[in-house]
Amino acid sequence: MNTVLIFLSNISWWVWIIIVLLIIALRDIIQKKHTISHNFPIAGHIRYIFESIGPEMRQYFVANNREELPFNRIERSWIYASAKKENNYEGFGTNRDIHQHQHIFINNAMMPYTLPDNHPNKIDKSFLPCAKVMGEFSKRKRPYRPASIINVSAMSFGSLSAKAVESLNKGVEMAGAYHNTGEGGLSPYHSNGGDVVFHFGTGYFGVRAEDGGFSMKKMIKLVKNNPFIRAIEVKLSQGAKPGKGGVLPGSKITKEIANIRGVEIGKDVLSPPNHKAFSNVPEMIDFIEAIAEATGLPVGIKAAIGKLEQWEELANIMQKTGKGPDFITVDGGEGGTGAAPPSFADHVSLPWTYGFSDLYKLFKEKGLTKRIVFIGSGKLGFPAKAAMAFAMGVDCINVAREAMMSIGCIQAQVCHTNRCPAGVATQNKWLQNGIDPTLKSARLAQYFKTFRKELIEITHAAGYEHPCQFKMDDIEMNVDDHSLSKGLSRMFHYEKTSVSFKGMQNLKGCLHLGGNC
Repeated sequence: MNTVLIFLSNISWWVWIIIVLLIIALRDIIQKKHTISHNFPIAGHIRYIFESIGPEMRQYFVANNREELPFNRIERSWIYASAKKENNYEGFGTNRDIHQHQHIFINNAMMPYTLPDNHPNKIDKSFLPCAKVMGEFSKRKRPYRPASIINVSAMSFGSLSAKAVESLNKGVEMAGAYHNTGEGGLSPYHSNGGDVVFHFGTGYFGVRAEDGGFSMKKMIKLVKNNPFIRAIEVKLSQGAKPGKGGVLPGSKITKEIANIRGVEIGKDVLSPPNHKAFSNVPEMIDFIEAIAEATGLPVGIKAAIGKLEQWEELANIMQKTGKGPDFITVDGGEGGTGAAPPSFADHVSLPWTYGFSDLYKLFKEKGLTKRIVFIGSGKLGFPAKAAMAFAMGVDCINVAREAMMSIGCIQAQVCHTNRCPAGVATQNKWLQNGIDPTLKSARLAQYFKTFRKELIEITHAAGYEHPCQFKMDDIEMNVDDHSLSKGLSRMFHYEKTSVSFKGMQNLKGCLHLGGNC
């Protein structure tokens, strides 16, 4: 034995390297799983290494400032700088090709809107509540006027880390916004002071009966025990994967997640593509009305838009009965914090502008737009895009990935792997520890405040006091060159319904602002 040890200790370090390489080469030749490694022993591994780091290399060294998707470097930098209250300006003019297809132009007024003395925006430059009240038309017991026109979209605890959810909730409390729970249920991390919109899908997590269906008893108890829940949203579909269910693997279901979602520890949980609580439009309306009656809260629906036949059926019933959702959240096919197959993410459901315009036009023809609060969700977290959305008829916008970036997301696009390097979209405790909720919540709040401030400034430049006053033809979009650019009304073939707006001071004095009753 000693002789063997002495022999091994006398082998030079470079010989050991050769031995290791020979073992790897032998292993590569024997295995049949990877063709490149088999055909090119050792060298083939270099190819796989470069493939694995390719996205990062392109992101930082290859792609130009306006080239990346889903968010380019300029967009991400604007969010980061806004969240940190740093200089988010750019010098020497725009580096965007303003003649490119679908570039947005906002028509400014010759004389901008001038703030009168004692105007709310002279006191708070980011004060910008929703111009409509959720549940006002249907006389819900607890109507709600969102105190911010920008809010956090549906993202679940489980999909996001505990510290990320905590940061978002504390941030919306500081910004006067609301926090949509996502379909993973109401967690303790949603309970840090911010207004909450409770969202559930086909899995009914948080309000789930033993048979996997919906429990009204649990819903009533949830709302009673958590008065900061201001509205309820029923998910029909989402931008990333409309019409597709999902499976939460049992290996990911901890005791905490099981308690929050109302499922069994360690057992796979299926979220089917369709609801158990209703199977057609009339049943859905009855379901909405039952929840609203039992809880007193405004109830809305969220969906990505495709076929319109059932939406027209919904509009017809609402027109005849006066019943139906208090708000509708329209998600775009370009959205998606949730993991989805490329075939769904790339091709199923319409982009936000097409989907929203089709839906709004339908409800406008039925005379229903004044009673519904329309919420836009699909890469609208930038002031110019928000101005376009308001001109098309939205009343609020929800942001997901933009909110994630404000608390540290770097667009690594590995949300579905549980290896998010920023600790935002992972349950890995070590990676989560990089998030300081005290710091990150302040950044989310600052991003929202900066966003609202810049949108207000754009609104004033166009001659208006509130974005709800934007008209379709205040915004133009390139179709090809300027001789072919069109106002939104000519592009989407409808005129937005005027929103009843009596001044920002009137909104500030609203009894229902921020859920006050």
